[in-house]
Amino acid sequence: MAALADADMALEVETVLVPVDGSDAAGTAAEYAVAVAERYDADVHALFVLGDDVAQSIEEGDIDEDAIADGHRAFLDDIRAFAADTDVPVGTSVMHGFSTRRKTHHPGNVILDCAEDVDADFIVVPRQGRTSADPPGAVLEKVAEYVLLYASQPVLSV
Repeated sequence: MAALADADMALEVETVLVPVDGSDAAGTAAEYAVAVAERYDADVHALFVLGDDVAQSIEEGDIDEDAIADGHRAFLDDIRAFAADTDVPVGTSVMHGFSTRRKTHHPGNVILDCAEDVDADFIVVPRQGRTSADPPGAVLEKVAEYVLLYASQPVLSV
């Protein structure tokens, strides 16, 4: 147990990145990210990753971008409210998970790019598959493996 305590002290975490997509699994990952941040006196950065169907519909003007943004804000506000009980600061951003113009622009790559941009020391990523209760545009069910393989930061997959 002493080795575990020594290893725990060696890990310095200032920013925990949690990619979210509005799914239940992403909500659970956000709760874990807040717990990790609270343990290490760190901040959380929640990255809302838009699915390809939502991103394409926005680009083509097929859906109301304001309504989608309101839904994302509500989800991110729920994360902030949960974190407020622990005094963990939460920053947020939104990115399209796919691009019709860049082949390398996919959710896993977007997450790792954001991790570099926000100088994340730790990543918490959901791994559970989509359920019928998840909103349209949930996209993170398949990126956990990619993030685990290519992240330079420690990753917790929940």
